Amino acid sequence: MSEVLRHGGLPGGADAAGTRPGAEPRTGTPKLVGTVWRLLILNTLGSAGAETIIPLPRSLIQLVTMGALVAAFTLALALNLRLRIRASAYVLLLTLLLVPSLISSLQLESGFGALFRCTRLALFIGTLWLLSRWWDGGLTFVRHHIRMYFAVLGSVAAGAVVSPGAAMPDLYGGRLVGALWPLTPPQIGQYAAVIIGLTVLLVMGRRTDRASAVVIIVPSLVLLALTHTRTATLGLLIGLAVAIGSLVLTSAAARRFFTWAVVIAAVAAVGFASALRAWFLRGQSEENLTSLTGRAKVWDALLAAPRSTSEKLFGMGLGDKSFGGLPIDNSWLAVYHEQGWTGITLVAAIIVVLAGVALLRPPSLARACAIFLITYCAIASYTEAGLGDASPYLLHLAVAATLLASPAAAAAPTAPAVPRRRVPRWAKDRR
Repeated sequence: MSEVLRHGGLPGGADAAGTRPGAEPRTGTPKLVGTVWRLLILNTLGSAGAETIIPLPRSLIQLVTMGALVAAFTLALALNLRLRIRASAYVLLLTLLLVPSLISSLQLESGFGALFRCTRLALFIGTLWLLSRWWDGGLTFVRHHIRMYFAVLGSVAAGAVVSPGAAMPDLYGGRLVGALWPLTPPQIGQYAAVIIGLTVLLVMGRRTDRASAVVIIVPSLVLLALTHTRTATLGLLIGLAVAIGSLVLTSAAARRFFTWAVVIAAVAAVGFASALRAWFLRGQSEENLTSLTGRAKVWDALLAAPRSTSEKLFGMGLGDKSFGGLPIDNSWLAVYHEQGWTGITLVAAIIVVLAGVALLRPPSLARACAIFLITYCAIASYTEAGLGDASPYLLHLAVAATLLASPAAAAAPTAPAVPRRRVPRWAKDRR
C-alpha cells in the first residue's frame, strides 16, 4: 500500500515536475503541510465507537486525538511564523461560528466540556487559517486527504483480517467497525465514499494512473459494502453524478464515464434489484426505515423541548451531539441544539457560499472535486452530525475551499543582471 501511494499518481505522482501531459507543476508547498493535514484528520477520528481487539481507554484515545490537534497547530505555526494567511470566506464563517459557540458554552448548561470543545474548535480553525497560505486551487490537499483516509481504511481492513468477529460484531448488526481503532460503520463508510469519489475524479482528469486508482477504489468499495452505510452510498452516487455532470460539456472522459455509469446502473437495477433492496434494508422493517432507524423520534423530541429566547438564538453549548442520551444524527438539528439559529445561519452560509463559488468557476477537475465534496456533505448532513464542530465534514469542506481558492499570483521574473564590461588599464590610460 505504501509503495503505491509513494510512487503512484495520488500523492503527486512520479512526474510532479510537469513533464507528463496532465501532470501538476511542482509547487512550493512544504511537505510538512501534509503532516499537519494528517494530524487534523487524526484529531477528528473521534474516541467513541466499537470495542477494539486491544481495549483502549477512552482517556488515552482523547489524549492522542487532542495531542494531534495541538501538534498540528504548533507545526502549522512553525511553518508560517510570519502569519501569512489568505482571505477565505469559508474559514471566516467558521471563525464567526465560534461566537455563538462561546456565548452558549459560557452558560455551562452543557458543563465544562463545552468550553473544552470550544477550545478544540478554536485550535482547529486557527490551524486552517495558518494553512490557508498554501491554498491555491491545486490538488495538493486532495492527495493528502486520500492518503490519510486510505491509511485509516487500511487499519480497518487489518482489524477485519486479524479478528473478523470483533470487526463485524452483533452489536452493530454484523456491520464493519474498526477493530484496531474505535470507528463506527458510518465513519468507515464516509471515509471510503469520499476517497472513492475523489479518486474516480482524479482518474477522469488524468491526474493519476488507473493501476493506482484500482488499488484505492476496489478495497474501499469492499469496505463500504461491508458497512451497509446508506448515507455514504447515496452521497457517493449523487455526489459523483453532480460532479461528473459539471464536466460533461467539456470532458470526453466524463461523457464516457457518465454513459457507462447509466448502463451499469440500469443493468444492476434490473438484474440485482432484490439483492440491492436487501442490502439497503439491512434486515430492518419498512417502519424502521421510514423512521430513519429511530432518528425521527429523537428529532421530534428535540424540536418539542422548551427553550428560552437565548437558547433559541445561541443554543445550549457545544456537546456530544446527543439529546436525552441518544445521538441526534442530523447536522442541522445538532447545530440548532448547540449553537441555535445563529449557528444554523452560519452553517447554511458556508454551504451556500462554497456552492455559489463552485458554480461561478469555469469547468475544471478542481471544481468537480469541490462540487463532489460539497454535495456529499450536504446529503450526509441529514443523517449525520458534524457541520458545527471540528469534524471530518469540516475537513471535507476545507478541501473544497482549497480547490476553489484563486491561484496565488506568481512573482514576476526579474531580468538577469548584465555584467559590466571591464575596461583594460591600458585603455583607461589612453583615454
